[in-house]
Amino acid sequence: MSNGWHKSSYSDSGSQCVEVREHESGADVRDTVNREAGHLSFPAAEWRALVEGLVR
Repeated sequence: MSNGWHKSSYSDSGSQCVEVREHESGADVRDTVNREAGHLSFPAAEWRALVEGLVR
């Protein structure tokens, strides 16, 4: 069963990257190397603005 965390398809298996877990109220982001350090949470509006800004 998946816990919802995923990383970008642009990341290769050996690189350091972040993982994201999107949900109805926003998204959580964590470091793949230090998963136990916790995560940052972003409200839906902020996450949407970030993603939309990246695809422009």
